[in-house]
Amino acid sequence: MRPITCRNQIHVRLIKLMISGALITSVSCLARAAEESQPIATDLHETVVKVPMNEHGLFGDHERDIVATTYMPDGPGPFPLIVLSHGSPPDPRDRPKVGRYRELPQIRTFVELGFAVIVPIRRGYGATGGTDEEDAGSCRHPDYAAAGKQAALDVLAAVAYAQTLPQVDRDHVVLVGQSAGGFASLAAASYSPKGVVAVINFSGGRGGNPSKHPGMPCDPQQMANTIGQFASTTRVPVLWHYVQNDMYFGPEVVATWFAAFQAAGGQGQMIVEPPFGRNGHGMFAVAASIPIWLPHFEQFLAPLVPIKQVPPPGNGL
Repeated sequence: MRPITCRNQIHVRLIKLMISGALITSVSCLARAAEESQPIATDLHETVVKVPMNEHGLFGDHERDIVATTYMPDGPGPFPLIVLSHGSPPDPRDRPKVGRYRELPQIRTFVELGFAVIVPIRRGYGATGGTDEEDAGSCRHPDYAAAGKQAALDVLAAVAYAQTLPQVDRDHVVLVGQSAGGFASLAAASYSPKGVVAVINFSGGRGGNPSKHPGMPCDPQQMANTIGQFASTTRVPVLWHYVQNDMYFGPEVVATWFAAFQAAGGQGQMIVEPPFGRNGHGMFAVAASIPIWLPHFEQFLAPLVPIKQVPPPGNGL
């Protein structure tokens, strides 16, 4: 048998990378095609936009675009803004399936409350594609701080872009995120961006994998340290909304994260809902859960943002 040389190893590795890239591209194309077949939500003034951002590479900084979608209430505004950030699937091959993260029942609820909404797709995911710059590394030694910094760059770019829109009230911005999007929102808030008044963190974190280590994410102490680091420079209140049967981040672990957040000076409150479905981590994405989290959302933001009162359905108004 011919010995495997370094050149052969490199050749094999390149082939594997090419096959992996082809598979991801194929999945991305299929996901994009499926999404494009869905009708645009004209009642929400749904618009796909390109958000410019500065990316730091090996050969210096350069500008690139990420894909985002805006949704608006009727009228000229200006409306308070929600920046809605998506999560990250455990399997990297599923990142293209994020698409444009069109969680329309939730987005429609925000718009009915009087919010403009922008949904940025971070680098490495869905409609934006490219390299996943917020990869935290190995489970044994994750670098959550570096991952958070990269995710924050995309969120902050979306904030800056949206604040240029005439329909947006640039002084009343709320960062909202689910799972890795909640973590990205916490990271972005640590930069104290102008105009941001609150963060809503739905089941936020990184390193969870319900099939390999349910309820116990990779190196939870490292995440606690990172959250403490973020909290030390965060100047706005944060609502932490979690679910008891979260198979990514168990409530005992989340309690240590929230304690680290408070110990570092973070202001806010944590709510842990009773079990929801088989895995409460995805509660936000389920339309039937809106009546559960919405009262907490409204109560938390009422002193900070002018929220439109939406009459309950069926009252004839």
